[in-house]
Amino acid sequence: MKIIFALLLAAAPLSAQSFDPHDLQGVWTGATITPFERPPEFAGKEFLTPNEAKALEAKAADSRVDAPPKEGDTGSYNQFWFDSGTKVVKSFRTSLVTEPKDGKVPLKPEAEAKRDYNTAHNSDSYEFMSVWDRCITRGVPGGMFPAGYNNAYQIMQVPGYVVILYEMIHNARIIPLDSRPHLPSSVKLWDGDSRGHWEGNTLVIDTTNYNDKGWIATSAATGRIKGVPQSEALHVVERFTRADRNTINYEVTIDDPNMYTKPWKVAIPLNRESNYQIYEYACQEGNRAVENVLSGGRAADKK
Repeated sequence: MKIIFALLLAAAPLSAQSFDPHDLQGVWTGATITPFERPPEFAGKEFLTPNEAKALEAKAADSRVDAPPKEGDTGSYNQFWFDSGTKVVKSFRTSLVTEPKDGKVPLKPEAEAKRDYNTAHNSDSYEFMSVWDRCITRGVPGGMFPAGYNNAYQIMQVPGYVVILYEMIHNARIIPLDSRPHLPSSVKLWDGDSRGHWEGNTLVIDTTNYNDKGWIATSAATGRIKGVPQSEALHVVERFTRADRNTINYEVTIDDPNMYTKPWKVAIPLNRESNYQIYEYACQEGNRAVENVLSGGRAADKK
């Protein structure tokens, strides 16, 4: 009987075998073609049908075929270098934003005005440029939002700590789990001050003490919230729940009363990628973006 049980267990798919819900270690990826906010064509529709999901995935596959740039447009990287995902999220949601129910981030007019000002003055000074372009950080939680490439995260656990290594910008985030209080409110950080604890099978990470220099999102994949500043009032609560052997359900609640009319939530499944190799993201080495953008701005001023 023991032999039969062992054979059945070995034959069962990995997702059906038991796992420790408190073990989040491994390399996980969050790339998806699901829009960050709900697009107009799905207004009032929270979930896709299977056929709609297939159509979106087919369209994404077609768009990966390289096309020549338009006349006068040198373009960006060609599709060979992108790795923005091929599938919608498993839940078939029409947006990664889950609250409010309309799938839209509840931006205040002041937040949109600051975003637009930064965009308009992008080539005037480095202080208006993306903190990602400047190789500082993609932020917390912005570093978890899907981008065009490098959507991998390595999670490590040691006694009293969880460490999240972000492939993009190669940032290692060290989160204590020993119930220590947050840093004094006078200490302000680019990625805030994180403290973690377990609520049942969910790792909860509470982050405060932000400075007012970062952005909530830096990737074009986040649409209209790219470039929205974070304020010192930003409060972020992340939840990592192991759904099965190959999936972590990531959910984050974002509250910044200076930028949003109310708190909002994003949910992203993280998929295990055992064979994924994370290489160093050497952002500063050979990065001429800031220099070139600002020199282009000065040339425009002279003209």
